[in-house]
Amino acid sequence: MYRLSRVSLSRCSLNGLLLALMSMPGQAAESPAQNYPIQTTPMSGGDGSVEQFDHNAYSLPLGNMSMTKRLDFSVGNSFFRNPWVAAPASTEARDGLGPLLNTNSCQGCHIKDGRGHPPAGDESPIALFLRLSLPAQQAEPEVLEQRGALPVPNYGLQLQTAAISGADPEGKLVIAYRPREVTFADGTSVTLKEPLYSIAEPAYGELPEDLQTSPRLAPPMIGLGLLAAIPEADLLAAADPDDADGDGISGRANQVWDLRTGSTVMGRFGWKAGEPSIEQQGMHAFAGDMGLTSSLVPQTDCMASQGCDDFPDGGTPEVSDDVADFVTFYASSLAVPMRRDMDDPAVKQGAERFNALGCASCHTPRHRTAADAERPALADQIIWPYSDLLLHDMGDALADHRSEFQADGREWRTPPLWGIGLAQTVNPRAGFLHDGRARTLEEAILWHGGEAEAAAQSYRDLPEDQRAELIRFLESL
Repeated sequence: MYRLSRVSLSRCSLNGLLLALMSMPGQAAESPAQNYPIQTTPMSGGDGSVEQFDHNAYSLPLGNMSMTKRLDFSVGNSFFRNPWVAAPASTEARDGLGPLLNTNSCQGCHIKDGRGHPPAGDESPIALFLRLSLPAQQAEPEVLEQRGALPVPNYGLQLQTAAISGADPEGKLVIAYRPREVTFADGTSVTLKEPLYSIAEPAYGELPEDLQTSPRLAPPMIGLGLLAAIPEADLLAAADPDDADGDGISGRANQVWDLRTGSTVMGRFGWKAGEPSIEQQGMHAFAGDMGLTSSLVPQTDCMASQGCDDFPDGGTPEVSDDVADFVTFYASSLAVPMRRDMDDPAVKQGAERFNALGCASCHTPRHRTAADAERPALADQIIWPYSDLLLHDMGDALADHRSEFQADGREWRTPPLWGIGLAQTVNPRAGFLHDGRARTLEEAILWHGGEAEAAAQSYRDLPEDQRAELIRFLESL
């Protein structure tokens, strides 16, 4: 068995932390309300927000989308939900799967359009996979500029743990856990589960000693079109890569390769903001997760030495431009559920405390989409995603020690929090953070480090009732 480095992810942050640290034990810090707004509307996703709070909460189209566009949404949903098959097949619109893959459908990872979960026991991983690479110092500058990382000989940039008939999976992802105790100021404690990753039975040759890995859990799909419509200038205005204001927060934008324009642009999607657009993220998922080519991404992650060309393909490309457009439209049109329980006193107190502890420094509550967004349903919307979409140093405990474009091994993009209170309603086994290690929202907070360490420590210093209020706020999102 080949032993890998351990990993992890997520963040709250600080900026109001001095207020929290100076407050008396057991006493809530004052809220820097002048800096961070408190959400007073349930319409987290603007006019397109939907009133759906069950297991289908993430699967509805934008509420303000025209009826004529809902047919396109339904077609995209069909290709997103239904499994693809190996070629040749009578299902010509969905053939060409593999030969190396992680799953056979988008929905297989993004369960009910929500986040995935780590495997339990002897289950095969589906919604959790490993990114692979060699150290960036070994790569030519052009490779890093256009691919973000250096592929591993015979294995590429992702471990494929499944294969079609006649092909061998690249290996088995093995996860072990060890306990990690966290004690609060009041003496109570929580036992976290620290994951340890390894690859067993590598099928295409010995894995290099300097192999770099990063586990990635499928994230929720809601609100992606709205995030894409936030003006880049607004996001860059919040960046402070050198921490010029001295608040301990130094968010910065990742700069990534845009296949559509053939140039370097700001990234905003993926755990390390490694993708510039919903389209490119989706086509890379088709190629890496399911072994399917598209016009935008005509090569899968299969290396020449692995013999994938010996298998029948599903056409050139396997994901037609029409299908790619439908899936991209679907992914950009999933609505954000409305907030709940906003009048609950505990939720209100939790919202104030979220700002006071400094969580809003990275989890920026409010944005406005561009008035000239390409689709009317996405244009000029006040939205509450609770993210700046920037990279932040999250400390050693969550570091994967693997760079991706300009993101280093300690940096992760701030994940949006909207809808997070329904995550385990949509998928009862859903995990939090980049690899799903956190079983609860509190565990996710406790893993925060780096730029978020002061905020996490302030949370640990709170009495139990005030910690519960912050969690109630998150559950209301």
